[in-house]
Amino acid sequence: MILEGRAIKLGDNINTDLIISGRYKFAITDIKELARHIMEDIDPRFADKIEPGVSIIAAGKNFGMGSSREQAPLVIKESGIAAILAKSFARIFYRNSFNIGLTLIETDTDKIAEGEELRIDLDKGVVRGSGREHKIKPFPRFMQQLLAEGGMVNYYKKYGKLPEV
Repeated sequence: MILEGRAIKLGDNINTDLIISGRYKFAITDIKELARHIMEDIDPRFADKIEPGVSIIAAGKNFGMGSSREQAPLVIKESGIAAILAKSFARIFYRNSFNIGLTLIETDTDKIAEGEELRIDLDKGVVRGSGREHKIKPFPRFMQQLLAEGGMVNYYKKYGKLPEV
């Protein structure tokens, strides 16, 4: 699986309340409306930076810390973000993201610049950008199958079972 897109840089410790503020997540139930408010407390125009299907967040460590609610990864996916690269992820956020088909990749993001064009090869385990390449752990085939179907729930609904490991 190949993902290509343009980087949107973020820092460390992006918590779920920064992804979608509590003032919205309890007042708005429509995920499309919630997605219009993504990262608003970091940058009020963040949603305008997103090019659906081709924007890739490049963040620091501990992305997604905080609440275990699935709203944060759902908002990111609904906003059109293709993938998130980060040095590390909060474990429950990581799990919730794969359940809904949001691609998360743990890797060093220090040298990725705002607006940089990236090419991610999940089969080969490589991220390329600005003339450099670095390795990531290749995604197992079953995880790529889950992502391609939009997550674990969608995969199960379609096939009536989980993919073979």
